[in-house]
Amino acid sequence: MTKVTIRKTKSGDYVSFRCQGHTGYAEEGEDIVCAGVSAIVINTVNCLQDLTDAKFTLDYAEDGGDISLKFTDRPGEKAVFLVDCMIHGLKWIRMQYGREYLNYEIKEV
Repeated sequence: MTKVTIRKTKSGDYVSFRCQGHTGYAEEGEDIVCAGVSAIVINTVNCLQDLTDAKFTLDYAEDGGDISLKFTDRPGEKAVFLVDCMIHGLKWIRMQYGREYLNYEIKEV
């Protein structure tokens, strides 16, 4: 299962997100759920980098099974919108394919 953890402050500011694990929906190279989750998460990272002034650190595993982003400053409106869109996309994938392949949670820190 792939697990995505999004961390927010009590005031609602995003702090970080982490995506880890493989969905196990199908064999490697044929796993459409894993490909969809990866596309959403990586596109969010790329958009945060290219389309916003957001400051963050990024760590990832070479095999693609783990990616972590941590904001080093309060994210602006565009960055918040992009993370909201990521969550929305993950929600739809989970609704379509089920919690046994993808789970996400939003934690208050």
